[in-house]
Amino acid sequence: MESFDVTIVGAGPTGLACGIELKRRGVRAVLIDKGCVVNSIYNYPTNLVFFTTPELLEIGDIPMTSLNEKPVRAEALKYYRRAADHYGLDIRQYQRVDRIAGEDGAFLTHAVDMHGCPHDYGSKKVILSTGYYDVPNRLNVPGEDLPKVIHYYKEPHPYYNHDVVVVGAKNSAAIAALELHWSGARVTMIVRGAGISSRVKYWIKPNIENRIKSGEIPAYFHSHVLEIREDSVVIATPEGEKILKNNFVFAMVGYSPDVHFLEAHGIRFDPATERPYTDPETLESDRKGMYLAGVLVAGMHTNEIFIENGRFHGKIIAEAIARVL
Repeated sequence: MESFDVTIVGAGPTGLACGIELKRRGVRAVLIDKGCVVNSIYNYPTNLVFFTTPELLEIGDIPMTSLNEKPVRAEALKYYRRAADHYGLDIRQYQRVDRIAGEDGAFLTHAVDMHGCPHDYGSKKVILSTGYYDVPNRLNVPGEDLPKVIHYYKEPHPYYNHDVVVVGAKNSAAIAALELHWSGARVTMIVRGAGISSRVKYWIKPNIENRIKSGEIPAYFHSHVLEIREDSVVIATPEGEKILKNNFVFAMVGYSPDVHFLEAHGIRFDPATERPYTDPETLESDRKGMYLAGVLVAGMHTNEIFIENGRFHGKIIAEAIARVL
């Protein structure tokens, strides 16, 4: 077993910010992630452009530069690698945490690496910064587990000259539908509501709406998927059931925190607000010695916390921990 002052579960931007702020205060921390550093950003679409400007993604007082007004995925990946290197953070990649035992002052975090080898980390405190991007929301329909169903859109090329359904109406769905269309896929959108979400980025929303209006991208509104078959999709529409010829389904209906993992480790949620109980001054959960950082603080309200504001949780938590160690 290796021993540290703090174990941080999750090495995304917020987890890195926690590690940096702890190191600045002389607190020894290890970061553990089941994927690579900033794994969620790595899984973003290849050509993604961030909605925000570079300075709002910065951590550890390290400037972020971009060729354009808004950074792209590759620039963000390079930036966070540089921040991790600059501060010499101890990051264990490709290790999945399956349980955290013990109590405040004597936690034991058990992880398993990609080869199935166990790793144990002892620490006085634990910070959970696991985000929400790793748990896609499901359609809960027959056929959803077929290989043709995709919850993470990466790039359009493999779907050229195929019949593709995109389910959803927010940013990820709009971006996927447009890029797939531009790359020669025959795209149809299935949307539960009356139209494309008002939250879609301002430079994307008119584009996707114009493609729908022109008929280039057919869209079924007030509709939902009933069943996914090997070569088709059954949908419910205001005009009744329809069967669409189909090769691939992109279920772009959002993501959620791993509530089961959190609850299994003593994190309780307010049933009225769907938010975990945390001390607003320290972000300590009601499991003493265990802190929540980033989007986890918002619980199921994942649209309230992003990199831009979650990165500040590192300083709040680090100051609280440094005071008591």
